[in-house]
Amino acid sequence: MSVPAELAGVRVVASRRAGGGDINEGWAVELEDRRRAFVKTRPDPPADEYELEAAGLRWLDEAGALRVPEVIEAAPSFLALEWIDGGRLDTAGEEELGRGLARLHAAGAPAFGLDRPTRIGPLLLPNDPLPGWPEFYAERRLRPLLRAAADRGAVGSGGVRAVERVCERLPELAGPAEPPARLHGDLWSGNVLAGADGRPWLIDPAVYGGHREVDLAMLCLFGAPGRPFFAAYEERYPLAPGHEERVALYQLFPLLVHAALFGGGYAASAERAARRYA
Repeated sequence: MSVPAELAGVRVVASRRAGGGDINEGWAVELEDRRRAFVKTRPDPPADEYELEAAGLRWLDEAGALRVPEVIEAAPSFLALEWIDGGRLDTAGEEELGRGLARLHAAGAPAFGLDRPTRIGPLLLPNDPLPGWPEFYAERRLRPLLRAAADRGAVGSGGVRAVERVCERLPELAGPAEPPARLHGDLWSGNVLAGADGRPWLIDPAVYGGHREVDLAMLCLFGAPGRPFFAAYEERYPLAPGHEERVALYQLFPLLVHAALFGGGYAASAERAARRYA
């Protein structure tokens, strides 16, 4: 794959390969007007993938809580974003991330769900709104992902039974009722980018209205942020009692995503998480 000759009507004068993650290819691009861009692409992506991501970035940006890269152009075959010079998240940056994520969640959403689906790579997840969070988590997240993982042979019958049992018990497991939060939706540590100034940016969203503990649980799955982050978050938007006991419950979602996409040990991890609550 290669980058287009123009982005938003401006000629591309140089490009080179850059890191693009597990699914997409990434390109660092220089434009004739001296702007730099990051372009992500891959052969034959779903037609709506990059426009959904662009819409998600704009939805996050509306909250004014944390920085997201500007969308330069979204097309069926690529997404071009403002280039961000990378750095390392310092203590002040972790605190900003905590305060900003609390503000993002508090900005809320119209419902549990969204008016468009959520896409994580090739996986398309329904967002048809439901009145309660336990219903939404079961019917729009866990069960569709369980079917996808089982269809590829990643999850066996024992894992299916464990996740189904969790879905049945969610009204008692999901924690105190809260209003829908504005979620990033795929908030693992790799989707928090540190700028050269040590401050955070959010990238690669998979947005919807949901429970804020999902974002926090996912952020702890592959390496948790430091104590300054959690202190700053709790100061601005304290978490409900028992949230520590629900971390694995909400990590079940990203573990099933990984089981459906990559198989391997993720299915076993998902089954272990489910058995804690089944």
